[in-house]
Amino acid sequence: MSEKKEVIFKVENLRTWFPITKGAFKKVVGHVKAVDDVSLEIYRGETLGIVGESGCGKSTLGKTLMMLEKATGGKVLFNYDGEFRDITQFNSKEMFDFRKKVQMVFQDPYSALNPQKKIYTSFEDPLKVHGIHSEAEREAIMQKVLKMVNIQPDYLMRYPHEFSGGQRQRLCIARALEVMPEVLICDEPVSALDVSIQAQVLNLMKEIQAELNLTYLFIAHDLSVVQYMSDRIVVMYLGKIVEVADSRALYDEPLHPYTKALLSAIPVPDIHKTKKRQVLEGEVPSPIHKPSGCAFHNRCPNCMEICKQQDPALLVQNQSNGHMVACHLYTQTKQG
Repeated sequence: MSEKKEVIFKVENLRTWFPITKGAFKKVVGHVKAVDDVSLEIYRGETLGIVGESGCGKSTLGKTLMMLEKATGGKVLFNYDGEFRDITQFNSKEMFDFRKKVQMVFQDPYSALNPQKKIYTSFEDPLKVHGIHSEAEREAIMQKVLKMVNIQPDYLMRYPHEFSGGQRQRLCIARALEVMPEVLICDEPVSALDVSIQAQVLNLMKEIQAELNLTYLFIAHDLSVVQYMSDRIVVMYLGKIVEVADSRALYDEPLHPYTKALLSAIPVPDIHKTKKRQVLEGEVPSPIHKPSGCAFHNRCPNCMEICKQQDPALLVQNQSNGHMVACHLYTQTKQG
């Protein structure tokens, strides 16, 4: 249990702001603060779940780690054999090499595959780009990754519209695995699928992770799915992290009022059992004009005066499991 975990991604004070422009000269009049001062670590071989309401910045965080969105500030450090390098400073050649190490599975399998190309071409092109010039070697890799996701090799000659949603998502996972990445960033990979198909894809992802020792960043809004998949969970609200804990601790003993409200919304499968729902009042503030102090204070049932004035720091509350929360309820308790 005392085994030291190896950090593969280290994010320090990351900001991803989108400028708002006005007029013919595109004068910047404000920013959408999608990711605002986020710091976290991702351990090799784990599944780190990212949850929160729509618009909280979780997808933007995932895309920024892939450099599909340009970071406004902060650092994204990746572990290159023990040496951490800031990928926000990479040139095009370094970024090309980084792409082999980190791949992404997108939310919509329907738009992730080119409808005008056969699956064979969609799979072959990335291998050509990454220097696999032998046709026999490319075909061997394609056969291998298709076998991992339980797709028949002869399906390569079909077009995307000939597959079901679950099959398309499995194809997208297989294509991401072609370059044998170390990290897979999964942006709501099962939200577009039927519930029965979701279970198949999630179990498949767990099997592949165990076989290849992959690290997953698993972004989702379905809290039951995140609980099933994740070792640790990060809760985001309006571009910031409000709570970090291992999966069991978060579901058994949530600390932040926002986390408690999210968990109370999970449906109970037994119709004879009732669950007390914590309904959040008020509107989600704009990421353009965030409120002073804690961004959650206008919806929080436990709001204090300090919450309106001072943004709480993300602090460790339980040293044994690393449970962290950004809430004045706990900083006030400790000071008292």
